Amino acid sequence: MRRMWAVCKKELQMYFYSPTSYAAFAFFFLIVGYMFSSNFLYSGMIDVRMVTSPVSFLYVIIIPFLTMRLVSDELRQGTDELLLTSPISITEVVIGKYLAALVVQLLLVGGCLLYPLIMSSYGTLDQPVLWLSFLSVFLVGAAMMAVGLFASSLSAHQMVSGILGIVILLFLWTIDWLGDSVGGKIKDYIGLFSIMNRGNNLQKGVLNFADVLFYVTLAIVFIVLSIQVLERKRWR
Repeated sequence: MRRMWAVCKKELQMYFYSPTSYAAFAFFFLIVGYMFSSNFLYSGMIDVRMVTSPVSFLYVIIIPFLTMRLVSDELRQGTDELLLTSPISITEVVIGKYLAALVVQLLLVGGCLLYPLIMSSYGTLDQPVLWLSFLSVFLVGAAMMAVGLFASSLSAHQMVSGILGIVILLFLWTIDWLGDSVGGKIKDYIGLFSIMNRGNNLQKGVLNFADVLFYVTLAIVFIVLSIQVLERKRWR
C-alpha cells in the first residue's frame, strides 16, 4: 500500500509540473464557463444540468490528454524497465497512477461546483439533483480515466495514446447511436453499455445502484486491461 501511494504522489507531482495539465485545465474551465454563462444568461433557469452536461462531453477530449503520459512516458524514456523489474508489483503501479488521475479528476469536478454556487444566488437548487448530477460526472470521469490509462499503456508516444483514448471514449459515447440504427431488443441491450445514457437517472436525481455499479465495473475492467498489457511487456 505504501509503495502504491508513493507512485500516486510521484504522478501528482508530474501533473503539477506539466504544462499540458495546466493547458488542459485552462481549456476545460474556459469552455465550461462560457457554456454555463451563455446558457444561464439566455434561459435564466436554475438547473445544474447546464453545468454537468457540457462537462461530460468535454471529458471525452480533456481526459485522454490528462492521462496520455501516465504510462507512455515511462515507455518512451525507458523507465518502464525499472518499474517492471522493481519489487513493486504491476498492480500497485497501475493503481497508483490511476489514483493520481482520480485526484486530478476530483479537482475538475470540485472546480465546477462554483457554477451551482452562482446559480444558488438566483434561486433554490434541487439538492438531490445537484449532488447526484455531480456524482454522475465523477463516475463518468472515473471510468474515462481508466480508459485513458489503458490507452496510455498501448503506446510509447503520448499523442498516439491520447488519440487512442479519444477513439475509445467516442465509441463508448456513441454506442447508443449504433443501437438506434439496429432497433428492437438489441437497441435496449446495446444502450446498457452507453457511458452517457447510464448517467441519465443520476442527472434526474434518481439514484440507481445498477448505474453506479456500471461505472465502477467499467473502470475496473480497463484497470485490469492496463495491468495485463504491462504484465505482457514484463515477460517479453
